[in-house]
Amino acid sequence: MYNLKRKIPTFVAVGLVLIFVLASTLTGCSPAPANTSGKLNVVATTTMIADLSSVIGGDLIEVRGLMGPGIDPHLYQASAGDVTKMQNADVVVYNGLHLEGKMSEVFESLKGQGKTVICLEDGLERARLLEDEDNNQLFDPHIWFDVSLWKDAAKHVTKGFCQADPKNEAVYKENLQAYLLKLEQLDTYIKSRVAELPKNQRVLVTAHDAFRYFGNAYAFEVKGLQGISTDAEAGTADVSNLASFIAQNQIRAIFIESSVPPKNIQALQAAVSAKGFEVQIGGELYSDSLGDASSGHNTYILTFKANIDTIINALRLGAGT
Repeated sequence: MYNLKRKIPTFVAVGLVLIFVLASTLTGCSPAPANTSGKLNVVATTTMIADLSSVIGGDLIEVRGLMGPGIDPHLYQASAGDVTKMQNADVVVYNGLHLEGKMSEVFESLKGQGKTVICLEDGLERARLLEDEDNNQLFDPHIWFDVSLWKDAAKHVTKGFCQADPKNEAVYKENLQAYLLKLEQLDTYIKSRVAELPKNQRVLVTAHDAFRYFGNAYAFEVKGLQGISTDAEAGTADVSNLASFIAQNQIRAIFIESSVPPKNIQALQAAVSAKGFEVQIGGELYSDSLGDASSGHNTYILTFKANIDTIINALRLGAGT
């Protein structure tokens, strides 16, 4: 893993270690639940990674996700139950790049115990990662918004599953090839929708800076009210400066996010109005989480299609027109 230098607050790190030690003690006193299905027991942190694991593993694995739809991974703290799930798993899959920053100590402890731990970060070329604009010692963790990077992530997960379950290597690789084809089709769809929007209208304003990989891959200028992590609060100056940018460039729509409270974007909308320009809220985007089953957007591909449709429709036509 790359040497990321952001520090976890001492009290958080100590708390996680204590949880891990407690869970280790408890599971050491009683046997882990037997896996009677014969399937590989996989625990994934985010909804995106749970979906990716399910696609690659197919019927050969059982996937348990720690974070459900709408959960913000930047702020998520592992419970004792989460730690127990990871200890009882055959494989643990997580994003890295400090997305699950409050869980880093747990992942390192699992590796130290010889657990198969797959970190998507380790499967990506460093040169293709985007630096945090506020801290160039860190990288932006939102890699899933570049389909080409997600392909690399899929390859890395496949490699990990093959190592953990070598007798089924051929099946995992077959599932990967089928998925890569679907991702290529997704990439083509995104580009075709982007082409509908004039270049001077390709400006995406969202609640936090989660879409830079999207902007880099599909030629959008991206503005986030908060930084790459929702840990950082947007100040009055941030709101005012972005409101001026929106008003001056007459941007038609701004977007809320499913895993971030809408209040900041609503405040931004009001600030733009105070500057004499009316901007619409163009809809809700999925940023750090997939949609739930009821939304019909509960896979990576369906979520990305929903996002690009929302973005293009709102910016091209104007929200509500």
